This record gives sequence, C-alpha cells and structure tokens, in this order.
Amino acid sequence: MTRVAAIDCGTNSIRLLVADVDLRTGELVDLDRRMTIVRLGQGVDRTGRLAPEALERTFAACRDYAAIIKEHGAERLRFVATSASRDAENRDEFVRGVMDILGVEPEVVTGDQEAEFSFTGATKELVGREDLHRPYLVVDIGGGSTEFVVGEEHVRAARSVDVGCVRMTERHLVRDGVVSDPPSEEQIAAMRADIEAALDLAEETVPLREARTLVGLAGSVTTVSAIAQDLPDYDSARIHHSRISHDRVREITDWLLRSTHAERAAVPSMHPGRVDVIAAGALVLLAIMERIGAEEVVVSEHDILDGIAFKVAEAAR
Repeated sequence: MTRVAAIDCGTNSIRLLVADVDLRTGELVDLDRRMTIVRLGQGVDRTGRLAPEALERTFAACRDYAAIIKEHGAERLRFVATSASRDAENRDEFVRGVMDILGVEPEVVTGDQEAEFSFTGATKELVGREDLHRPYLVVDIGGGSTEFVVGEEHVRAARSVDVGCVRMTERHLVRDGVVSDPPSEEQIAAMRADIEAALDLAEETVPLREARTLVGLAGSVTTVSAIAQDLPDYDSARIHHSRISHDRVREITDWLLRSTHAERAAVPSMHPGRVDVIAAGALVLLAIMERIGAEEVVVSEHDILDGIAFKVAEAAR
C-alpha cells in the first residue's frame, strides 16, 4: 500500500482524499475524505477574476487540509485545480497561496485531463460487472464545467464544456445579485437552451449516444440520489452505486425548479452550500439523460479524487 493525498479544487467546492492505494489489486482504502464549499468560482463568469473573499475561503480550507495530511503521514500529495482557476485572470495569486500553505503547486489541468481523472476514479471498480454494460459514459457535473468521457476500460473520447451548477445559476437565475426563488419559466428555458448548446458541443467529439451505462459524478448527482432515496442525512455508502431512474430524476428536477430556498434547505441530505445551485445541477443531469435516452443513472461517489490518488500512487512507484 502507498499512502497518498489528493486534492480537487473546483468552482464550488474543494475536496480532500487521503487513502492507501494498492496498484496490484486496484484497491483504494479511504483514510479521510471530506469536502468544503468555498465557492472559488464566485463571480468568475462575470468578472474573469477570483474574488478576494473566495480566495480566502479556499486558503482557509487548504490550511485545514494541510493539518489532516500531516496527521495521516501521506507520502505524496497532488493538488488539481479545475474550471474556475483555469478561467481566472489572477490565477497566479491562487497558485502562490496554495504553494505557501501546502508546499505543492496546484496543477491547473485542462478539461480533457480532468475527464481522464474522473473516468479512472469512477470506473476502475465497475470493470467486470455483468449488470453494467460498456461503453460507459461518465459525466462529472461540477460548478463551472461538465466533463463527458466515453470508454470501456480506457478513455476513448472526452470533452469538457462550460456548463455547471454554479455557472448556470449565476448566468441565468440571478437577478440584482439574488437567486430567483423560484426561477421564472423564461429563466429556466434560457438555462435549458444553454445546456442543450453545450451538449451539441460535447457531441462533436464524444459519441454520447453510444453509451450503454451512464455514470454520474459529483455533488449535484449525489444530492439528487440522496433526495430520491429520501435519506435522513447524507449517507455516502447508500449513495455510492445507487441507481436513479429517468422518471425520478425528472420529478426531482421539476420540484427543485419550483421550490423556494427554504424548501430546498429543509431537505435533510442537502449541503447548505448546494441549496441555491442544486436546481441547475439537476437540470444538467436531466438534459443529459434525455439527450442519450438513458433510463437510469448509476451514481458514483468515486470520481476525480480517486483518479488523482491512483495517479499519485503510480508516480510513487
């Protein structure tokens, strides 16, 4: 076993995984897995810059994670930064802050690299299961972007497009600095048109409709699963590899788009940081399912973090 740490810093959240990895068996054993909502991408779509308060929230989480990594004695750390820090004019400020706290330079990866990590993390334990047919389509619905990857045991095609729960919310559902509660039909239609255009773009390079199993990753998808199961709290064990039908996803999405902030916040499995952006994330998932004709989505808690951890262990050999 090789003890490694992986950090995934996205538009909405920053996540840490400390794990023991056995490359011979493909086994990954969690020692610590956690997520903090930091909204690093706050306003990036509008201003092109990372906000000072967003940077400070992110650096505070990094300081917490540094203590956890030291406590577990991880041999290697890899820090991957995704959509928001790719887009920002002042990303050098972000890079310097992370290096000062964690001692490693954040890798501002491309969308295609992000997709490779996600596919590895999500499918490594699915290979060989007779009830799940290949090729897989892995969709990682983040805050600023969504990654699409089609493959069997390895990636065949991948594409990242700029639709995510935070970006769609800020672009279409915010009026005068406040999230519409609930949004109007016109706002929903505009958001849906934006998502459909992004799917058209993804299909230029990724054969989405060839997929036989849809695997959904990240907080929007796992939260929809928690709601579908009516969980009394967020339960990773019950969410991981759960299957949610298209009809159920549609029902939940319709409810989220009609609900108020207070109604969404009252859902026991809802993270407070997702209350305002979950409706947009669910709509992205629904649009994908409708585009490819998927009858269900297989939900995975193993995603880009696990893929990063496997790559760190491979580099340590």
